[in-house]
Amino acid sequence: MHSIFNYILQVLYMGCQWQILPIERDAPELPQIQYIRIYSTFRRWQAVGCIHAIFAGSVLRLHDDQLLDLTVIHGDGTTTAANKGGDILGYSGHNHPKADKVVALRDRHCNVTAPFVTAAGNSNESPLLHDALPRFSQTTRALGMHLQGVIVSLDGVYDCPHDRPVIFNRGMVSNISENPRARVTSKCGRKRGFNPAMLEERLRTIQRVFAWADKFRRLLLRFERVSEAHCAFKTLAYTMINLRHYRYEVLTE
Repeated sequence: MHSIFNYILQVLYMGCQWQILPIERDAPELPQIQYIRIYSTFRRWQAVGCIHAIFAGSVLRLHDDQLLDLTVIHGDGTTTAANKGGDILGYSGHNHPKADKVVALRDRHCNVTAPFVTAAGNSNESPLLHDALPRFSQTTRALGMHLQGVIVSLDGVYDCPHDRPVIFNRGMVSNISENPRARVTSKCGRKRGFNPAMLEERLRTIQRVFAWADKFRRLLLRFERVSEAHCAFKTLAYTMINLRHYRYEVLTE
């Protein structure tokens, strides 16, 4: 099982096809493990929830070692073009490919704190927040934390009358830049609170996480026709990003 998991990580880093995965050989013509077994084990782990449990374990360890800063949560989405066909795909008018969209939440230290939400590339990011925040709430409850006073920093895409109440009803504070296209007339009453410095921090945090995710070549393009397999690879990539704090400990040991 340890060798199979290492080969799955090798596919994630290299981005190669399963059948050309460089597998060690016990004999000149006999591979150590057949690539079919590696792929079937990967799909079985994804189906029973092992990949998600690995991600949840990384978040729990960061919390136990006091490496999480959940006072501010930064959220944003990204699209991944599909090399082949598949489910949950849509034509993205911004990047002009058939792609899927991922929305994830991160803390102030560039750690992915909640399972991400996927949708077709032509869907708007604003309704996806209704699924992302409950998953974040489940993660914080598992860690024994509360959400009172947590600041949710988002861009102007989420400036709509549906997202702000979702954040407010959970006891959190929204830091969303005003979108002039969101309303025809000016809003009556006092102006909504907004911190531009926190928005700049959000841009730095999200761009850094996206840059780290680009080193996993399997995620540069979506090769899997089944969205669950692609989401499993993304979950493993975010887990490796969360565990970057411990790479020096492994090297020294």
